[in-house]
Amino acid sequence: MNTNPQQVREIAKEAYIFAYPMLENYKTMFIQAVNEDAPTFQAPFNQWYHFRHLLGPEYTDIVAPNNDTLYSMGWLDLNTEPVVISLPDFGSRYYVVQMVDTYTHNIEYIGARTTGYRGGKYLIAGPNWDGEIPEGLDGVRRSESFFVFVLERTAVSGAEDVPTVLALQDQFEMIPLSAYLGKPAPAPAPRPDFPPYDAEKAAGVEFITYFNFLMKYTAIHPSETALFEKFAQIGIGQGTPFDPAALAPEIRQAIADGVADGLDAIKEASLNVGREINNWTLIGEGFGYRSMMQGKYLLRAAAGMRGLYGNNPEEAYNFMGVKDADGDPLDASKHNYLLHFETPPPVKAFWSISMYKLPETLFIENPLNRYTIGDRTPGLRYNDDGSLDIYFQYESPGADKESNWLPAPNGPFMLGLRIYWPEQVILDGKWKPALIQKA
Repeated sequence: MNTNPQQVREIAKEAYIFAYPMLENYKTMFIQAVNEDAPTFQAPFNQWYHFRHLLGPEYTDIVAPNNDTLYSMGWLDLNTEPVVISLPDFGSRYYVVQMVDTYTHNIEYIGARTTGYRGGKYLIAGPNWDGEIPEGLDGVRRSESFFVFVLERTAVSGAEDVPTVLALQDQFEMIPLSAYLGKPAPAPAPRPDFPPYDAEKAAGVEFITYFNFLMKYTAIHPSETALFEKFAQIGIGQGTPFDPAALAPEIRQAIADGVADGLDAIKEASLNVGREINNWTLIGEGFGYRSMMQGKYLLRAAAGMRGLYGNNPEEAYNFMGVKDADGDPLDASKHNYLLHFETPPPVKAFWSISMYKLPETLFIENPLNRYTIGDRTPGLRYNDDGSLDIYFQYESPGADKESNWLPAPNGPFMLGLRIYWPEQVILDGKWKPALIQKA
């Protein structure tokens, strides 16, 4: 243990910034897959949990929900053996399986963009698994951690399309490798001793307790060996017992101060996550494969503070809009707004714009029961030259324009522009979202 308080403080700051998104991920895993008494508990490990209806104003569990897809999700525990995920043929329907390791890095995708529409069977294995890969699989995905979050999205074209997607969900499977092979299951690995999540402890000296627990089930990447050797100077290790009471008071205080420094740095960085483009904020650049996020620890933490589980840009290119062309906050109690796309977003899947009331960042009740508008909206009218006008306002813009109206609250609001499977012209920055004009 390092006994220099200033050095301990600096190491604690660096370690907390590194660990922060992992702690947020653990919080989610604990309440969704571990603590069966939690109101947000969904399913035990290695089981699918399906959302069976499109989300609307009644849904308040998470901010900025989407109304474009049905979610299926599950938490994998790969300590005993790998898991095989089976997916049906989706026809021509867009779907994507995002997998996230304990570091919060995205693992190689499964879905329409990467593996095609026909679904398939995929083996998901934890670190150091060296078993024989059976025949008949469509792919293998390796994780740096034994815990993996699986988040699947299936495109839905309105309420009438939901039953078709439910039938697809009913064909999803998530089974241990031994069951897939029809062989006896191996002896189960000891059940992890999950520390109950406590927000106050996770934001203090005892963040090390959670960090050490998570690293027991996570491989250290060769590029970060030296970093963890430094972290070891304040008691961080893979499963290392940690007792704050055993620390000298000045060292315990130095770690607490370092955590506070790290939290301040993350908060400041979170205000600047994303680039401003025509007064829209491009979000999601704090997420990606390890190769994309290597060494970007503060960015990864800042993105995690704004929200976890962002997609790689090539899968979903997302913008947040809270300002008009003049830089003023969007407020439908003061103005009506027009968005004129000379060229709507070029995509291989689809795009949509969602309306959220502020400060809640949730959907709103409206006379059309319309929470998003996009290229799949029935009756959407394009101009003769292929351009598109979309109206954001509280009251109807008139019967002739209602097809292109996304109702706004009678007050401040935020827009979410989601672009699924963007064309390269978007990724290259050659296409930009239009400014939102006061009508």
